[in-house]
Order: sequence, then structure tokens, then C-alpha cells
Amino acid sequence: MARTIFEHIGGNVVCPGKVLCDRRDGGHLVVNPPRPVWERSVLSTGELIAWSVLVAATGQAMLDVLPVLQGGCLNYWEAGNWALNDLAEPEGPKQPRVHRRVHLHIFGRSRTAQHVDWRWGESPRFPDFADADRWSAQFAPLSVAECDAIAVRLAALLATRYRIPACDPHHRQRTASAPGIAGAACAN
Repeated sequence: MARTIFEHIGGNVVCPGKVLCDRRDGGHLVVNPPRPVWERSVLSTGELIAWSVLVAATGQAMLDVLPVLQGGCLNYWEAGNWALNDLAEPEGPKQPRVHRRVHLHIFGRSRTAQHVDWRWGESPRFPDFADADRWSAQFAPLSVAECDAIAVRLAALLATRYRIPACDPHHRQRTASAPGIAGAACAN
């Protein structure tokens, strides 16, 4: 099951229910923009900037706190292709403006990755839509503790490096294990 680990004016960060990269091979998070759109060009300039900063800070937080990424890097992947597959719900042909939702996957790339589809120095390999659920079932999500550490580091990066408030009364952040803890300083 997907769980939101951080909410911000720039969007939200989710540990996905369909994990595409095992935590031991680098991990997988998804960053959604501040509102559902089918194409990033639909976002306002401010929304696009805030989302881009959230993406960058999330990636840096992963690099900073996940030991498996020591000496590693990240891949950023904007997709939404599986939502358009004829076999995806609702079955049949899809219209991108109706069925696609922009989101950005961040995949940790570890030098010690064990899975053949995530080997260091190679492009990741993804299955066809029909095989995606079976393929992703083998991967473990980031742990709650890992997600909490990413959320705490993310809030610090936003406040210091990017000088964007971690939250405001309308946009709260929360950690995976304890909603409101990371955002406690913003409580009314």
C-alpha cells in the first residue's frame, strides 16, 4: 500500500505500493506535483518551480540518509505510461488528458545492487504492463525508519539549502510512522 511520507506546497512524496526498485538495490520514491495534471506544462510557473525543488531535495535526502546509496546515484523518471495501457483500469483505449497523471519516480542506484534489472552501470529494465504486478512483488519498499529519515532530511534541506518553508497552515508534512512529527514546529 502506498504511503505519503512528506507533504509540502510543492507536492507530496510517496513510498509507492508498486515498488519498482528494492530498498537493498537503492529504493524507490514517487514525487507528485501540487495538483493532479496530465502533463507538466499544465502546471503554473510557481507550481513547476516548487515541484522541481521538492524533487531535487527528495533526491538529495535519499543520497544523504540511505547507506545503500553510498557511492551511488539516482535516476529520475517521469512516466505515466502504464496508466495508458489498454489493459489498465478502466480496460480499453485511454485518452492521456483524462487517464495520465504526472508523477516523478526517483530510483536509488547502488553500486551493490543485486537484482539483474538494477545492475550498476546499466539502464534499469522494466517489464511490460501485463507483467508489472508480478515483477514488482519481489521488491521490498523503503522501511518506515528510512522514510522517516528521508522526510526529516528533506525538511531540513528545504529550510536551509532551498530556503522554502517546510510547511504552512495549508500544507503539512508528515513522517511515515507518526503524522505531524516532522511538521510539529508548524502546528497552530
